[in-house]
Amino acid sequence: MSNPIGSYTTSATGVIAEPGRWNVKGRSTLSNRVATQMRYRMFDMFMSEFHPTEADTVLDVGVTDEGESVSESCNYFEARYPHKYRITGLGLEDASHLVRLYPGITFVLGSALELPFENRAFDYVHSAAVLEHVGSDRNQARMIAECLRVARKGIFLTTPNRWFPIEIHTVIPLLHWLPKNLHRKLLRAAGLPFWADESNLNLMSRRQLLAAAAGSPRWNAHVLAPRLFGWPSNLILIAHHSRM
Repeated sequence: MSNPIGSYTTSATGVIAEPGRWNVKGRSTLSNRVATQMRYRMFDMFMSEFHPTEADTVLDVGVTDEGESVSESCNYFEARYPHKYRITGLGLEDASHLVRLYPGITFVLGSALELPFENRAFDYVHSAAVLEHVGSDRNQARMIAECLRVARKGIFLTTPNRWFPIEIHTVIPLLHWLPKNLHRKLLRAAGLPFWADESNLNLMSRRQLLAAAAGSPRWNAHVLAPRLFGWPSNLILIAHHSRM
C-alpha cells in the first residue's frame, strides 16, 4: 500500500543543514548504548500513550541523513514502528536512505519551523531531540505550533532536560545550569562555538516546555520526564486533541 502523504516527497522548505553537524563527538560505546535504551523507552511510551493503529498516519520530524546515523538511537522511530508505510519522515538533511532501508516510508526535505503539509495532515506527530536545535524560545514555540497544526490526534516531542547534570551534546557536567548567556560565553572560551550558538542548542526546562506549548485551547498538553539513574533526563511534551 502506498503512503497517503506521498505527494509531498519532493517538497523542500527551510535551510538545508550541513550533513553530520549534529554528531556528538567523543561519545563512548557506553553512552551510545545508554542513549539508545532511553530512546527505546520513549518509543514504548509513544506506543502506550496513543495506541496507534495501522490506519493512523505519523509524521516524524527530524530524521537524519545516513552519515549522521552513528548509533542505533538515530532514526529509531523508523526502525521500530510496525506500520512503516504510514510514516512520513521530515528532515533538513537528505535522509532518503530511509526509503531504501524501510520500503514504504516517505521522506520529505523540509524545516520543522514551516512544515510543508496541510492542516491536520497526519494523525500523530513524533519528534525526538529536535526542539533544542531550532533556535530561540520563539522558534521552539513555533515548532510546537506547527506540529499541532498538522496533527489530528496527538503530538509527542522529546527534548533533553536542561536540569539533568550532564549536558549530552558537550558531555560537560553542570556548566549548562548557569544562566544561558554565561553558559554560552564559557562554551566559546572552551573552543565549542557551535554549541554556544543558540541557533544550534537551546536547552529547555519543564516550565519552558509547557510555556512554549501554551495558547492552544483545542489541545490538552502535559509533560512526562523519564529518569536515568533516578534523575529526569528527558522531557516529553504530549498533547491530545480535545475531541479525542
